[in-house]
Amino acid sequence: MIDPKTGLPPRFLRTPDAARFLGISLRTLEKHRTYGTGPTYRKIGGRVVYALDDLQAWTAVAARKSTTDKNADRVYPARPLTPAERSAR
Repeated sequence: MIDPKTGLPPRFLRTPDAARFLGISLRTLEKHRTYGTGPTYRKIGGRVVYALDDLQAWTAVAARKSTTDKNADRVYPARPLTPAERSAR
């Protein structure tokens, strides 16, 4: 993923590229941003950008070794969280 203009790997991705990187739809990523359940993002001017490290950290939260792994946290769905879910975060 080298930027042809600079020859450097991208440090920040715009929303469509971030969604493609995560393997989710653009709309789902936008919903995560609205509900506060998604990866950390930055606003630079009027543009929303995501750092690659933040995208990887967000997905790493839910890394598991088996279906019974109790140590893994949860990546919440793109919807408003219930009070119980908010307090568990």
